[in-house]
Amino acid sequence: MYESLKKHCPRFHLYIYAFDDHSYEALQRLNLSQATIIGFDEWEDDELLQVKTVRTAGEYCWTCTPATIWHTIQAYHLPYCTYVDADLLFLSNPDVLIKEMGEASVLITPHRYTPAYDQTETSGKYCVQFVTFKRDAQGLEALAWWKKACIDWCYNRFEEGKFGDQKYLDDWLERFSGVHELQHLGGGVAPWNVQQYAFTKKEGLIHGKDLLTDESFNVIFYHFHSFSYSKSNILRLCNSSYLLPDSCIKHIYALYIKALIQSYENIRGVNERAVSHEIANNISWLGRSWKKTILFWIKGHYANHYHQFRFMHGLIISR
Repeated sequence: MYESLKKHCPRFHLYIYAFDDHSYEALQRLNLSQATIIGFDEWEDDELLQVKTVRTAGEYCWTCTPATIWHTIQAYHLPYCTYVDADLLFLSNPDVLIKEMGEASVLITPHRYTPAYDQTETSGKYCVQFVTFKRDAQGLEALAWWKKACIDWCYNRFEEGKFGDQKYLDDWLERFSGVHELQHLGGGVAPWNVQQYAFTKKEGLIHGKDLLTDESFNVIFYHFHSFSYSKSNILRLCNSSYLLPDSCIKHIYALYIKALIQSYENIRGVNERAVSHEIANNISWLGRSWKKTILFWIKGHYANHYHQFRFMHGLIISR
């Protein structure tokens, strides 16, 4: 993600919150010129520490989202701050998204679910993947409210209209003044909405086209939600429930996987023992179901599982 920002956005600075000592050490050794690496001891307060023991690691990360934004704005005296998920790849300059918010104080991005995958009721209308707060009265009011709400309740379950840190955003257009809902279709392309678009590559940029309205747009960033590594260099591109268009796999996922391979080499360059990803046990069918296994090795993929070799050598074929 950092390298993609560096490629497409010449003016940026990334404040990276490392959630364990190994990550902190590796990130420091990488010596990223446009990043500040921040450890727990610099920002974790008593309120967060009190809830840390009763939440899972994932839930605690969600709990900390507004707290890290608040700390960044206050500690580094920033006029505004944009939170970005770590599993994004920028394919064009995100400056156009910030400019769209104009005089607004808060920017939130909708999921834009494909109807077949609509999870608004349980996961929320908006996605905490790219959200901006200005350091003004309206921006800090919304951020402070969100920070307190996540301390009070932030769990990986749907309960009484809440889900994680995310469903809190559902009513922000009514609850707060100065909130803008992102309109640019290229901000927030993801597995749950990608079925609505076709993609092409032109002059080094990825272009999308809405299949219903014919609206064309530059893809600003893609959210690689639920991407994971499996054994035998097999990659799960996303949850098997999502159908990914061939043009998305060819033009977007191929770029991401090549970027991950390069990032892994960079990390190994500063720490040969570093493990940059977990191996997920999500291919129990391999070797058990001969039909699925044979299809996988003949075609190089099964459902949303692909062999890394295919991407490394440009052997992505239509399904």
